Amino acid sequence: MHAAPLTSPRLQRVLAVLSDGRPHTTRTIVRKGRVMAVNACVSELRQHGAEIECRSEIVGGKRRFFYTMLKGPKNG
Repeated sequence: MHAAPLTSPRLQRVLAVLSDGRPHTTRTIVRKGRVMAVNACVSELRQHGAEIECRSEIVGGKRRFFYTMLKGPKNG
């Protein structure tokens, strides 16, 4: 995968959402980060050295994915 530079506005928005270290749903990241492909953005941030956990839970009978940044990217 060829990751966008860490200076990319798209990655910076996702990074801003995840930077509090708390779990965020895909929907929250889409809304607050103004991105659509959350999994691709997370993958790119991981390419830059970020440690981001993804877990799924059944909430209200539906599967929800939660992303938590455990460690920020290098130079970020």
